[in-house]
Amino acid sequence: MPVSTETSHLDWPFFEDRHRELARNLDAWAACHIPHQHGPDVDTECRGLVRSLGDAGWLRHAVGGEPWGVSAQIDTRAICLIRETLARRSGLADFAFAMQGLGSGAISLQGTLAQKERYLGKVARGESIAAFALSEPHAGSDVAALQCSARIEGEHAVLDGEKTWISNGGIADFYVVFARSDDGAGAGPVRGSRGISAFIVDAGTPGLEVAERLHVIAPHPLARLRFTGCRVPLSQRIGSAGEGFKVAMRTLDVFRTSVAAAALGFARHAMDEALQRATTRKMFGHTLADFQLTQAKLAQMATTIDSSALLVYRAAWQRDQGRNVTREAAMAKLTATEGAQQVIDAAVQIFGGQGVVSGNVVEQLYREIRALRIYEGASEVQQLIIARELVKNTGEKS
Repeated sequence: MPVSTETSHLDWPFFEDRHRELARNLDAWAACHIPHQHGPDVDTECRGLVRSLGDAGWLRHAVGGEPWGVSAQIDTRAICLIRETLARRSGLADFAFAMQGLGSGAISLQGTLAQKERYLGKVARGESIAAFALSEPHAGSDVAALQCSARIEGEHAVLDGEKTWISNGGIADFYVVFARSDDGAGAGPVRGSRGISAFIVDAGTPGLEVAERLHVIAPHPLARLRFTGCRVPLSQRIGSAGEGFKVAMRTLDVFRTSVAAAALGFARHAMDEALQRATTRKMFGHTLADFQLTQAKLAQMATTIDSSALLVYRAAWQRDQGRNVTREAAMAKLTATEGAQQVIDAAVQIFGGQGVVSGNVVEQLYREIRALRIYEGASEVQQLIIARELVKNTGEKS
């Protein structure tokens, strides 16, 4: 990977000195400890990356609450800088970090003290792998359509149903599972978003099985889970009964902006590679960079990256100020993921035939970025969110 000196965004007023120091220290560490190429055993490599990130202390930024995390609250700017930096080096390293945060996020935000003491320290040290189990075969972005059920029997909840597209599925030590629960009075599951509760389910719990490992264009641990009479103590419920939807949305609110930051890291990597290629590839007695068509492409790539970065770190900064960032996070994710796809596509074009050779770095980036336009809310969902926020705010003012 070409060495980039592009760190001018760290001088932006969104950041404090501690953020700048964090980004520079992580970049130096990653250059020595994060491999650019990964072998065929993704599960083993992902476990190794989690442990490496934990041993070095980086995962402490992914959890909230002292003494497990760096601070009482998760620092959104820190999360975004870490994901951008890791994604620029390795998509799998970014995945390993992000899923530790997303998988344990509900515990950080609303878990009991006992739950935090049991899980967060192990997550931060890389000793325990976390997973966030929300999506279902017929309920992706439409969270209120969840069908996985949690029947209350005394001091236990009995889970039945399926979850799919679960990152870290198959290697996780525990799953935060969202299910439609009843009120314990025999009236059946409560419909709508108010009927959803969140539970921590340890891997190996009877009734939980990995039904299928899923394989996608950018390999990482992914699975479909099945729950059949899976008994979970009510002490493993996060928050009160029926608060699962709010817990899920609060968790996603923290990490959705960081998805945009990961896309930004992929785009910066593609830009580095494209610049290296354009300034060294000879053609017609010149280099590619000498041609105005190439210069125009590079200029558009750079502008797209900076536009995305401004939206990403505006949203992160606003959330760290305690503001609602529903619209800003959606704008950041939409712009950064769609923009990164365009930047990486342009990099492939600059590489020419080499750009579509399997294993070439820009070909790998092309596969890695595609999923981020879907994960944690597809681009079309982000457009709906932005529009609804605009209409809602207009109605409140009129």
